[in-house]
Amino acid sequence: MPVMKGLLAPQNTFLDTIATRFDGTHSNFILANAQVSQGFPIVYCSDGFCELTGFSRAEVMQKSCACKFLYGPESSETVVLSIDNALEERKEFKDKITFYGKTGECLLDIVPIKNEKGDVVLFLASFKDITDTKASKAPPDGKREKRHRGRVKTGSPFSSTRLRSSAVLYHISGHLHSRDKKSKIKINKNVFGDPPALPEYKVADAKKSKFILLHFSTFKAGWDWLILLATFYVAVTVPYNVCFIGDVDQTRSTTVTDISVEILFIIDIVCSFRTTYVSKSGQVIFEARLICIHYMTTWFIIDLVAALPFDLLYAFNVSVVSVVHLLKTVRLLRLLRLLQKMDRYSQNSTVVLTLLMSMFALVAHWMACIWFVIGKKELDGNPSSWDIGWLHELGRRLESPYLFEGSVNVTVGGPALRSIYVASLYFTLSSLTSVGFCNVSANTDAEKIFSICTMLIGALMHALVFGNVTAIIQRMYSRWSQYHTRTKDLKDFIRVHHLPQGLKQRMLEYFQTTWSVNNGIDSNELLKDFPDELRSDITMHLNKEILELTLFSGASRGCLRSLSRHIKTSFCAPGEYLLRQGDALQAIFFVCSGSMEVLKDGMVLAILGKGDLIGATISVKERVIKTNADVKALTYCDMQCINLKGLYEVLDLYPEYSHQFVQDIQQDLTYNLREGHETCVRPPRPRPPVRSHRRWGVLQLQSGSSVQPVLGNEGMVGRERERERERERERERERERERERETERETERESERETEREREVKVIEIRGNEARSKEWVRKKQLSAENRQGH
Repeated sequence: MPVMKGLLAPQNTFLDTIATRFDGTHSNFILANAQVSQGFPIVYCSDGFCELTGFSRAEVMQKSCACKFLYGPESSETVVLSIDNALEERKEFKDKITFYGKTGECLLDIVPIKNEKGDVVLFLASFKDITDTKASKAPPDGKREKRHRGRVKTGSPFSSTRLRSSAVLYHISGHLHSRDKKSKIKINKNVFGDPPALPEYKVADAKKSKFILLHFSTFKAGWDWLILLATFYVAVTVPYNVCFIGDVDQTRSTTVTDISVEILFIIDIVCSFRTTYVSKSGQVIFEARLICIHYMTTWFIIDLVAALPFDLLYAFNVSVVSVVHLLKTVRLLRLLRLLQKMDRYSQNSTVVLTLLMSMFALVAHWMACIWFVIGKKELDGNPSSWDIGWLHELGRRLESPYLFEGSVNVTVGGPALRSIYVASLYFTLSSLTSVGFCNVSANTDAEKIFSICTMLIGALMHALVFGNVTAIIQRMYSRWSQYHTRTKDLKDFIRVHHLPQGLKQRMLEYFQTTWSVNNGIDSNELLKDFPDELRSDITMHLNKEILELTLFSGASRGCLRSLSRHIKTSFCAPGEYLLRQGDALQAIFFVCSGSMEVLKDGMVLAILGKGDLIGATISVKERVIKTNADVKALTYCDMQCINLKGLYEVLDLYPEYSHQFVQDIQQDLTYNLREGHETCVRPPRPRPPVRSHRRWGVLQLQSGSSVQPVLGNEGMVGRERERERERERERERERERERERETERETERESERETEREREVKVIEIRGNEARSKEWVRKKQLSAENRQGH
């Protein structure tokens, strides 16, 4: 299996960009559609806007971007008409206007949002409460308004239950952080700075530089194998040089190779600062700053210490060779990186066995070096017993004996280093593999103690490596094996059924991204063997985010436990459609992360993000719901979905909660997908009705495009009339459906009568054929009798 690439599909991160770029203390804004031909319907509003105006999100959605539902008696009619003209003519406009609401006075900015083609597709309106500011400042002429700027408790009825904190869009260009200290509050002509500072509503390209290396690229894989070989070279040569070479500088012939390895390690550090990585959320990180921070906090120190160029000391004729060799032992820390990259190197059993055998041989090599050091110390440090050590015995058998120089108290002569190393390796391998037979034997106490330790290490290595290779592979790579199996089955299915390339790519992308999220773990399969009581507690914990919605606040604990068993986790990749217009709605969806858009005929009706509820109003009697729009994912989206069939079963079990749920879901749905629940579009009126609540606004407007206002009903009377019209339309649709069903029944009856007539005609034809056949037989018989008579 190749290295897991992470989540790479292009995403429309407009909503996430808004949420992360701006100061969260002014999260009062709305987004409106700029492509509808007759109006500017609001497709998204923040929690701050709901708190500022006192309206719930369901009441604000699909109303006019110009916020005409907030006009009052002191709203200038001239300014209102100027705003409409500016939006329709797609030109900039700035003026003051008074808004009426529940929270005081505010400033409003409106700017256009463009897509990748440069077309204006959305309007972004941000709000800032200036009630207290305006009340505390005098006008330039020294006169203070003597109007009461009363202020009531902010927040909509649903503000305490909103689960999502939205972003700030007020003064993107930094105007917010450098506020004007003058007495008069103004908004700059170009509030949002240069056009590139504005986020665009489009699918974002992967932000990667040509100097950034992909962690799953072919070049990086080859480079890692080269570093692996260099690491093994260091693990072999450093102990050998420390133990066998020592201060014998003239026998050293690997200086060039060692310097080359050091250069490789230094280059690897540089490459690591420019190599992507996969974050904990599964996203591929391309930003150089984040890559540097991640590397500095993980492997940088170890790599730096292991890459110190000790061999450059030879260029300055440094004579402390043994000290240099000892310092180079820190390079063995590079072996820790080998453990970190085992998932990349061990893609099949052959590579696993090769690596395990290499590690076993490496341990034998280290033990051989230590065995030689012990023999050398016994030979040089014990004049009384120097002739019984294993080195003396080896020299005697090879006819290259060691000679003791009493004048200088050292030994000279002996076999060649190659013969000594081979004999040492032979002894350690015999001990590690528990063979127990070797021409080289331990004679002194130090040698015997080392031999005992070697045998113990050998028993452990033998048990861990040779005896459990299969178990190690199965334990470490069972998930990868499952991934291989699922991938192979998927590719075989695609090949057998000859699926087109586009559909094939979507299937593979969805499988890989979902696997990266859940790692192949099916929670339903995992929990099916648990008792219902425990499974209910687990599912309530897993789905507590959706069960904490105000929609379920009136449900009993038993109802919630039953409902939690019908909640499933779903995942949607960027560009995939969650629902299509006209589909039968099977579930109610709660967005846990990511963003989506609601489309109809190519127009954006709503933008949905974390904490939004997608579905339709339900009826206990009418249980087949058709959708009125498409729902498309803009980014990777995690969702929790309530199966409608299971929901109806729970409501049947708890009728005392059923009526409340049917009523509450109308207010909690972010967007209603029920077919026939489209917003009523009316031509704009010159002046809205007078509102009785408090005024709260001075507006400064700046716009660059036109949008279609979709006006909502103003006031309680207007909303009641709208509900009555909606009920009348629903009754008319019900009568139309009844007429269609009656027509279908009449058609079926006519078809049955036609079938019966055809059956009767066939019977008559069959009987006629039988009569004609009998007549023909009779005539044949008469003809035969006549011939016989003649």
